[in-house]
Amino acid sequence: MTGIKQSELNWIRESVSGHQMMSCKLNGYANQVQDPQIKQMLNKASTEAKQAAQNLIQML
Repeated sequence: MTGIKQSELNWIRESVSGHQMMSCKLNGYANQVQDPQIKQMLNKASTEAKQAAQNLIQML
């Protein structure tokens, strides 16, 4: 990406950080629950948040 503004870069960094934190928390919740359907849902959401963070990083 060329010509990215500092404010845009800061927004991407914050978004990456937020997605990474969300992934970590969802993974932690998944490890605490007993219900297999909820565990699966939380694991899927954790993976999707992690992938979103990786996609944002790759855009740079």
